[in-house]
Formats: sequence, structure tokens, C-alpha cells
Amino acid sequence: MGLGNPGREYAGSRHNAGADAISVLAGRYGGSLKRAKEQALVAEVRIGDRRVALAFPQTYMNESGRAVAPLVRRYGIEDLSRLVVVHDELDLALGAVRVKAGGGLAGHNGLRSIKAHLHDDAFTRVRIGIGKPPGGKERGADHVLEAPSRRERAELDVSVEVAADAVECILVEGLGTAQNRFNGKRDAGPEAET
Repeated sequence: MGLGNPGREYAGSRHNAGADAISVLAGRYGGSLKRAKEQALVAEVRIGDRRVALAFPQTYMNESGRAVAPLVRRYGIEDLSRLVVVHDELDLALGAVRVKAGGGLAGHNGLRSIKAHLHDDAFTRVRIGIGKPPGGKERGADHVLEAPSRRERAELDVSVEVAADAVECILVEGLGTAQNRFNGKRDAGPEAET
């Protein structure tokens, strides 16, 4: 699941970083995101030896669970760790990508909605750092919905590609390997290799 808001006015916003990563994955594997009855755009592809459903909910971010829950049922996902949710993260520096299993929601309304509809938060997350807005937390809503500057866009585009790589790694090599490979990198932007 790549989280974001539907509609042209939100395309390219920081909040749509997760949906952008799903688009990248669909492109890499020849999939085409098509409207599904579950209020989502969905593409089915093969990554490694796995059949994978890539999805972008067409609900607004704070209602993501309304699309995610029916898709989880449709694809028979009983072990929620197999559900990978890719999303933007204010609490991570721009350029950072992290892989996380379950845990807190960090005030993210999309994650909150998914937890409410699934009655569980054991899903896997690939978090794409968008950084905190200048001027503090009270500007958070504006910050996530705005298009980034040209410099930030270039950095965010790299992070979206890295997030797509992280999803591939989770699927092909496992969650532990993905956490070891992607956590701790990219804190200082695209050049960071710590």
C-alpha cells in the first residue's frame, strides 16, 4: 500500500511519497495501476517468486483504512506483517528511508485509519522522511500537502526510489535483511552512507 491523497491537486505533494513509491514499483515490473472495487488503484505483479498486489487507496489519507481493509480481505492476508505500507514521515529527515515492523503511528492519520479498520497495527512500514516544516508542528498539515521545492523534490525522488528498493528487499530477502540494509542510512541526504 502506498499512501497518499487522490487527485491532481495532491500529485507531487510530500504526503504522496508512499503512492509515488508504488508507482515506481508498478513501472519496474510492468504493472498498470487500475481502479478496483476496493476504492484503490491496484496492479498485480511478480516480484521475485511472489505474486504482489500494489495499491494506492483512492480515499483521502485520513480514510486509508476504508480501502486497505477490503484489499487485505480480497488478497487473504491473515498475517499483517505481510502487508507493507509505504508512507511519508514528518519525524524523519528529508531523504531518510526506514523499515519498521508494527509499532506506533507517529500521529500519521493514514496509519491511524488503517489500524482502526484492521484492529491491529502489526503491518510492516516503509517510512519516507519528508522532514519537519520550518516554523514547527503547527505547520505540519500544510507542509505535507505542499509540493516540495526543486531541491527537496530531487531528494524526495531519490527517497521514493530507495523506498521501492526497500519493498523489493522485504519481499525477496525478508524484513530483517531490509531493516539491516535500509535503517541507519540516508540521514544526511542522498550522499549519506553511514
